[in-house]
Amino acid sequence: MPYSSKIHDQAFDKYAQNTKDWGFLFSAILAIIVISSFYAYGEFSDEMDNPEAIQIGFIIGLMFLLIGYVAGRSTTKAQTWDGVIVDKKTKTTTKDIGYPGVKAERHVFTILIKDGNGRIHEIRDEDDETVFNYYNIGDKVRYHGKLKSYEKYDKSKDEIIFCNACAFLHDIEEDICKNCGCPLLK
Repeated sequence: MPYSSKIHDQAFDKYAQNTKDWGFLFSAILAIIVISSFYAYGEFSDEMDNPEAIQIGFIIGLMFLLIGYVAGRSTTKAQTWDGVIVDKKTKTTTKDIGYPGVKAERHVFTILIKDGNGRIHEIRDEDDETVFNYYNIGDKVRYHGKLKSYEKYDKSKDEIIFCNACAFLHDIEEDICKNCGCPLLK
């Protein structure tokens, strides 16, 4: 099963646009919360009065809106490129979890991909080896820049597939992502 032509489906463009829109909406909600909170603080606090408090709230709120706008409307998209899995590494470390003398194991799974220009790219997951086990050394992959995700070239022996839009895990027999509605690239 070669790379899928379904990558050009309009559902991916709609998903990307919805993601941008939701990001801006989230920043707008944060801005409203900040402005309201500073207004309430100015009304009920002895430390700062309105209009000073609400002016600070507006400045911070505008910063949230600006960040949401810039992040959501950014036109910079990574290029699509092909590569090959050249190595896979596992590293186990321990980390302090906040209690004296108590440590937890942490597993870091890294997949190294060499693109056509010889650059090395990484897929890294912590404490979840599902993606690590999905790819094998020698697998051809395509990086889809507009989705910032990888598609494996040969999926003929796979039992699972990841949605390239939202990364939701599916059975290989499924055609549409249950989570976001985009077609699965197979």
